Amino acid sequence: MQDQENQAVPNPEAEAGAPSTPEQLSLEQQLADTEARLVEMRDAFMRAKADGENIRRRAQEDVSKAHKFAVESFAEAMVPVKDSLEMALKVETPSIDSLKEGVEMTLKQLSAAFEKNRLLEIMPAQGDKLDPNKHQAVAVVPAEQEANTVVSVLQKGYMIADRLLRPAIVTAAQAK
Repeated sequence: MQDQENQAVPNPEAEAGAPSTPEQLSLEQQLADTEARLVEMRDAFMRAKADGENIRRRAQEDVSKAHKFAVESFAEAMVPVKDSLEMALKVETPSIDSLKEGVEMTLKQLSAAFEKNRLLEIMPAQGDKLDPNKHQAVAVVPAEQEANTVVSVLQKGYMIADRLLRPAIVTAAQAK
């Protein structure tokens, strides 16, 4: 009968899920530690993912602003040139000398604006070697100079920093 009583009386430790051996205690502790580390790593992952998204979004905004305001510096340099031209047109009785002086001053402002914004002039000299990366030969003419050299410049070219904006239009010397 005592065996029946022992069987009938529930073991409170077994029902509560408490481990009965040191090995089970160790496994349970390892599981709890692993679950805690998992929670920490998931939190760290979510934070890193959010940081990555924020960095990507900020980079997109920066690129968008760079495109939008890329010409801002050049535009600021061009405003005084426009002002000078408008003032020249307001003069009631301009003389040839005053017009020439005004145009020269405006050209200086324009050249300064170009220089400030790294807009470089391409003006090859006569006899310079023809450079297809900077010059466009529209005609080949007989000349008393080496073949494939610049004979004359029909139109200046321009570069922005290291990028060709417009090639210089030239005539080239013909091979003899």
